[in-house]
Amino acid sequence: MNSYERYMAVVNGEACDILPRLPILMAFAADYIGSDYGHFAADYQVLVEANLRCIKDFGYDQVSAISDPYRETAGFGGEIEFIADGVPRLLAPPLAGTKDLSTLKTPDPYVSVRMLDRIKAVETFAERVSNQYSILGWVEGPAAEAADLRGVTTFLMDLMDDPEFCNSLMGRCSEVGAEFALAQLKAGADTIGIGDAIVSQVSPKVYSELIFPNQRYLVNRVHQAGGLVRLHICGDITHLLPQIKSLNVDILDLDWPVDLGYAREIMGRDTVLVGNLNPVSEIQDGTPEKITSRMQELYEQVGNPFMAGAGCEIPKGTPKENLKALCTPVSYI
Repeated sequence: MNSYERYMAVVNGEACDILPRLPILMAFAADYIGSDYGHFAADYQVLVEANLRCIKDFGYDQVSAISDPYRETAGFGGEIEFIADGVPRLLAPPLAGTKDLSTLKTPDPYVSVRMLDRIKAVETFAERVSNQYSILGWVEGPAAEAADLRGVTTFLMDLMDDPEFCNSLMGRCSEVGAEFALAQLKAGADTIGIGDAIVSQVSPKVYSELIFPNQRYLVNRVHQAGGLVRLHICGDITHLLPQIKSLNVDILDLDWPVDLGYAREIMGRDTVLVGNLNPVSEIQDGTPEKITSRMQELYEQVGNPFMAGAGCEIPKGTPKENLKALCTPVSYI
């Protein structure tokens, strides 16, 4: 059973040999091949090389086109600065001083340089490892993208002061996200990751009334196109899980503050949960023995369907032995 077969088996509720392993690697992967974050985010060839080198050397099951949150933002007209040792910088939110959506450019995944770069990454993965490994495309969730366009603090205030505007803005973001996702599925991705980190900061009421409908639109568009959805929300979303269940995502990443036992109780057995070890205290600063023991413990607690991973990105300074431990095969129960 190869990595792709293993991944699809678990998604489809079937037995497999070992748990699929889904670490998120960006800065670590760039550093591993002697590059840097700036080149990793700016050039799909670096991103692809870093993924393929790491998946070969560490033995996990999904290559990924994730790099930074500003692919769609650049398409909307945001100016991005690449730096060597950090996430690309958005120099100014395009809607920082206005609520006029007509001032935004209309992103075209096949024209916008940064969006097209990600599509090329997916195409290259498909050419080189299709049906060997799962291929993960990536889009920003509607709230995360709206926060990028408006500015985080301003957007959070807008959610309270002008929900109608927020709904219009997120609607625009979810439409663009859907088109970007479909372009990546066409290029060869089998799964679309949706990153919506800002959602952890809102109340159940705000989430249910404003954000959830726009996320559901995006998830439904991916499913209608035949893709799988991996939802990734950084932070503690325990309070939102009852509503998130209704999104019907295929795979749910949960950050380390969320109790996976409770998450399984709420999400049931129809959603794959990914192991959520703390990327810093347990992965970067831990020991191989503790990492493998903790992953086995989580799996036995949560049960199937389950995949091995951490709560978020593996930090750049993580010892190689610790990442290898995270990717140590765990027998499917």
